[in-house]
Amino acid sequence: MGSLIGFDDLSKGEVWRAALAELIATMLFVFVGAGAVVSSGMLGAGLDAARLVAIALAHGLAIAIMVAATAHISGGHINPAVTVAMLVTRKIGLAKGVMYVVAQLIGAAIGALLLAAVIPDAAEGGLGAHALGNGVVVGAGLTIEIVLTFVLVFVVFATAVDSRGPNVIAPLAIGLAVLVIHLIAVPLTGASVNPARSFGPALVAGQWANQWIYWVGPIVGGAIAAVVYQGVFAKKG
Repeated sequence: MGSLIGFDDLSKGEVWRAALAELIATMLFVFVGAGAVVSSGMLGAGLDAARLVAIALAHGLAIAIMVAATAHISGGHINPAVTVAMLVTRKIGLAKGVMYVVAQLIGAAIGALLLAAVIPDAAEGGLGAHALGNGVVVGAGLTIEIVLTFVLVFVVFATAVDSRGPNVIAPLAIGLAVLVIHLIAVPLTGASVNPARSFGPALVAGQWANQWIYWVGPIVGGAIAAVVYQGVFAKKG
């Protein structure tokens, strides 16, 4: 039981360094991603095609850069949904997984706080907090988050986790997946697929409407993707 939970990880310096890497990477991802939402909004009202592309590029490139920077330290999760997927498939122990998620949430909160500190008050708005788009009902929003997080985590397992995958370009593939997801879902749900990305701005801006969707959807979608990939596509033996 102890080895399954991974209590031994708590005494390992490299695990604490890995958790710190997750904190820093998530902080920077939230600062850049949410920052793109806020700063692009300063150029004009509304969500047009140009602003949508800018937001998608910022999130996709930021996650690609952060995964590349931290993959050799922590695995480059930067997302509680990815960490839960690793837990479900026993790629990491429970103690390490909890450390990662806590670090990601703290990092997200710090990133949002930093953004709030540098953005003019008049432009802060919701600090890039996620919300359902006009006419998008709760069930549809939840389904979107489940399906798109499935896409993201499937790509993570196929390129970064599976030793047969194109591991060298995994950060690029993951970043492109995030970019495409944002092109699809920003007008619909805000395109979370990452509970930490939703949590940080919501905490600082105090905007908690439908926050549960941005936890349940990504965690369920990510867990299903991990189980499907491991059960069907992973190398056996």
